[in-house]
Amino acid sequence: MPMKISRTPYDPGDNSAEWLAEIDEHTLEAVKRVEQAPHMFGLTFSSTLTTAFTHCLHDPTARASETWEAWVAAMQTGSALFASAMAPEGTTVECLIAHEKRAVPGLGGPTHFTDAGTWLQAFWLAIICRDQSRLTQLANVPLELLRGSGADFEEYIYDWVDALQTYWLEGEGLGDKLVAAFDGTNPQNLRFVDRELMLMILYPPLNVFYRFLTQDDEEFDKTLLQAVQLHHEYWTADEERADDLDGAVALAPLALACLAHDAGRPITIETEYLPENLLDRSWLGEFPT
Repeated sequence: MPMKISRTPYDPGDNSAEWLAEIDEHTLEAVKRVEQAPHMFGLTFSSTLTTAFTHCLHDPTARASETWEAWVAAMQTGSALFASAMAPEGTTVECLIAHEKRAVPGLGGPTHFTDAGTWLQAFWLAIICRDQSRLTQLANVPLELLRGSGADFEEYIYDWVDALQTYWLEGEGLGDKLVAAFDGTNPQNLRFVDRELMLMILYPPLNVFYRFLTQDDEEFDKTLLQAVQLHHEYWTADEERADDLDGAVALAPLALACLAHDAGRPITIETEYLPENLLDRSWLGEFPT
């Protein structure tokens, strides 16, 4: 019997369609600006991701084409951000974003928004949208570029990124890198995040990924369920968090569930945190991404 985890009820109101169309228009304008102002890429990516999450509040199963378009635009923007960082300054890189090919200026190296947290978001989006070429592009982003952002992160995150890149590129040392990532999540050694965030949001995806690698369907399902439950508990712990769009979708667990789904693993959880039509790739091939 499927396990169900309900998200906090959300009332979209009577004018939700018009409001979403307005949000989509503002987001598209931000996307257009990156060709002239690549230093705004970080804010633009945040805007596209927020728009994708907002669509899922109104469309919990992601059954509307506009929801899929929003998720694809977020995926395209995140990947383009790192393509821009990898391109030499003074050049442009052609990126498809929101149905149009855009000549994005090369940033020629790290900047404040090319950090490891942004990379993880971009990677999860590429998995959810099943875009293998972008996954390969992201897997080839050097760790030095992520470190060069100057952002403060626990050291585990670089081992986590390294493990995911190694997995996708089928490189060597995956086990050791994953162990290093696990070791780095020890709450006693945290410097930049609190124990609650680590144990409830940051650590669970590592455990889910490990269970995916071991090909133990029962343990994978158990850890995925736990990750979604912890996500729910964290983002509903108080009124401020409950109103935060970051909790609308369990991004990392969703991406890992997509990997498992595509590998033929059974997913027994039913929840708005893992939108059904993103999980089962219902929209794949609807338009070029």
